[in-house]
Amino acid sequence: MTRIKSGNGPLLSNVHNANPVSRRNFLGYAGGAAVLAVALSACDKDDDDNNNDDGINLGSGDVGILNYAYALEQLEAAFYSKVLETPYTSMPAAESALLKDIRDHEIAHREFFKAALGSGAIQALTPNWGSLDFTKRDQVLATAKAFEDLGVAAYNGAGKLISTTTNGKAYLTLAGKIVSVEARHAAYIRDLISNGTFADDSVIDMNGLDKALAPTEVLMTANTFLTTKVSGRNLPTS
Repeated sequence: MTRIKSGNGPLLSNVHNANPVSRRNFLGYAGGAAVLAVALSACDKDDDDNNNDDGINLGSGDVGILNYAYALEQLEAAFYSKVLETPYTSMPAAESALLKDIRDHEIAHREFFKAALGSGAIQALTPNWGSLDFTKRDQVLATAKAFEDLGVAAYNGAGKLISTTTNGKAYLTLAGKIVSVEARHAAYIRDLISNGTFADDSVIDMNGLDKALAPTEVLMTANTFLTTKVSGRNLPTS
């Protein structure tokens, strides 16, 4: 079995305090976070009341979409970190190694968005795993499958909501590089559960395309795993 390798490119220069693996320029886009941070600094933060009755406000426009991605990456990074901290019973070494790679990728994604958003980033989110038993392989992998399929559909659904400005095109390019990594994760997790299901008709439509979900649909699921909910009420819809 071949391990998923973490990138070894140049460091993201403005992520000074991140975990070393999260600082790698896995996107192959030198200085990507710095470029996004400069662009986003020109955008007004849409609402100062980050916490409200509806939850943590993600914001609007491109900043909101990037915060939306940041929230999802926070959740995925927290999940895989927990999986490796409390490995399920008799976890094979090969599975442990691959899950570690996925964890490192998700941490890298999270830290990239955090650095790119700068002061416009939402707060760190607290996961709520409910009754999920991390000692049970079937429960862990089923949850991983749900997260990865959700992540791919979320990026696919959000792409059309990014602006057509020069900066928006740069965001879309970066999102495309990330969603391809998420799809690799989804394929691996699916095959761990049932070999050959990596691209079945539950995620690929009759046109051979991955499915897409709107932020409202994605957040309904994501919020079930969060102590403090997030609100996408100001996100663009078209």
